[in-house]
Amino acid sequence: MAIPPNQPSPAPSLSPLRKPLVRVLLLTVICSLSYFLGFYKSITPTPPQSPLCLLHLKNLTTTHQNPPQPLNFEPHHSLSLPPKTQEDFFPFCPHNFTNYCPCQDPFRETQFNTSRFFHRERHCPKKNETLRCLVRNPAGYRRPFLWPKSRDYAWFNNVPFSRLTVFKKKQNWVRLEGDRLFFPGGGTSFTMGVKGYISEMNRIVPLKSGSVRTVLDVGCGVASFGAALMDYNILTMSIAPRDIHEAQVQFALERGLLAMLGILSVHRLPYPSRSFDMAHCSRCLVPWTAYDGLFLMEIDRVLRPGGYWVLSGPPINWRAQYKGWERTPRDLENEQQNLEDLARKLCWKKIKEMGPIAVWQKPTNHIHCAQKLKTWKAMKFCVDTDPDAGWYRKMDACITPLPEVKNIRDISGGAIEKWPKRLNTVPQRIRIGAIVGVTIRTFNEDNQLWKRRVSYYGSVLKSLFVGQYRNIMDMNAGIGGFAAALVNYPVWVMNVVPSDAKNNTLAIIYERGLIGTYMNWCEPFSTYPRTYDLLHADGLFSMYNDKCDILDILFEMYRILRPHGAIVVRDHVDTIMKVKGITDRMRWTGKVLHSERGPFHPEKILFIDNSK
Repeated sequence: MAIPPNQPSPAPSLSPLRKPLVRVLLLTVICSLSYFLGFYKSITPTPPQSPLCLLHLKNLTTTHQNPPQPLNFEPHHSLSLPPKTQEDFFPFCPHNFTNYCPCQDPFRETQFNTSRFFHRERHCPKKNETLRCLVRNPAGYRRPFLWPKSRDYAWFNNVPFSRLTVFKKKQNWVRLEGDRLFFPGGGTSFTMGVKGYISEMNRIVPLKSGSVRTVLDVGCGVASFGAALMDYNILTMSIAPRDIHEAQVQFALERGLLAMLGILSVHRLPYPSRSFDMAHCSRCLVPWTAYDGLFLMEIDRVLRPGGYWVLSGPPINWRAQYKGWERTPRDLENEQQNLEDLARKLCWKKIKEMGPIAVWQKPTNHIHCAQKLKTWKAMKFCVDTDPDAGWYRKMDACITPLPEVKNIRDISGGAIEKWPKRLNTVPQRIRIGAIVGVTIRTFNEDNQLWKRRVSYYGSVLKSLFVGQYRNIMDMNAGIGGFAAALVNYPVWVMNVVPSDAKNNTLAIIYERGLIGTYMNWCEPFSTYPRTYDLLHADGLFSMYNDKCDILDILFEMYRILRPHGAIVVRDHVDTIMKVKGITDRMRWTGKVLHSERGPFHPEKILFIDNSK
């Protein structure tokens, strides 16, 4: 029908969806249906997920899941990569480097002055001399005996040296019995055996009281003295130079005893001041009165206030021993007189001389000593020096002053708790704020943190808590929390504080009754190959990333790790993957896991476990 010309056209019809009210109602219906559908799925069983989905979810979990799943940060290629060839791995060293100690190389030491035994100190290879190869195991190498059997026995093929069994036969240091070495506890001065020797010492020094926890044994031999002191809950840092007879320190470490290569020479020992409760020398052949008494002054530096110095061998008990020592009575009497005079000038008090043993005690403060030195004018206190500096720091012919006190009865630096209470007591150096950023609160938090971390380590490294590991090194020890968390297990920990670390915390570690040394990881460590079961590196590689090539640090770790050992590296994920790329070429198999900070934190952990 036609529309009249004067009437308006009808409005076009609108779609219902274009009306606002209808759109709102429709959106409400859709949302409601989605809600009910989701609720229905939540109460019904979830169908099995695909393996790819499961892998994705597992990689988002934290390290506290059991068992933890290794992470993969490598790109995923659609084409399979060819298997590694022999050229992809690092080469092995020649066979004559099986017992190579880079910084105590007998060929290198011939280039240095013999005065004050300087040639026997650390002399490390230059950068262009660094050996970049994997140190081989000796033929027939076997996993060492487990502790405590290792204290008495070692496989001969692991340390294939027999000269000591002949050279020290009368002194009963070590005997060869078939395919194993037996350590009966004899020694140069241990005519009654080491246990009888220590029993005599205990009549003078309160070894059972807990006041003696850390001991320095100079010229340790095969460390039978330190082994016997473990029965008293005492940790002994046993040191000796690379021996002219054979590798005595290597014997000690093979036995599961704390030891490292070291000598009193030109530089200070690599320990802070006031570290040891006792220092010991059993015919260690150190010329204590030579060089203006320099070596005894170094012992004084590392002795804690009130600490003991124990000496046996020449010149002690010279009247009964001069014939066996092939020395004249007059010569030995003069030597003892000079020794007594030197000890008095250090303000030490002689406690007792009984049979082959003489014991002196360091004063608890220097109030009286300062007055005496002004009168005698024979010795002086050191000035303008850091008493805790111990890395390539030359010794000075002066007495290291103790911290000042107001009262003659006060103990310089504060009283130290007896063991085991001292382990978790806040060290005095923390209480007075001597370490930047380390407070009472952070000390207690660090203890709890490392307990959790070590518990997690044990869930990954199944051998950690069952006696498979004995010698452990913490390569960047902080304030010793890792070692403290392991104190109830049959292990000992060498706590290493890098000499170039932001904070010098080694003195705190010693105040806790733990033990350790300074080190610069751009150089090799002062030990023999295959001497540690577990190496722990927390933030170490990030610390040294711009200081030296981390490849050299990893070659050193390969050298000192036992064949069935393990490594734990905590660091930034980028550093972790760089390290793993190198360790894969060393024929180590590692896996990367989240740290306790969770999947979204860049810190990850690399576990290398060769203990199986």
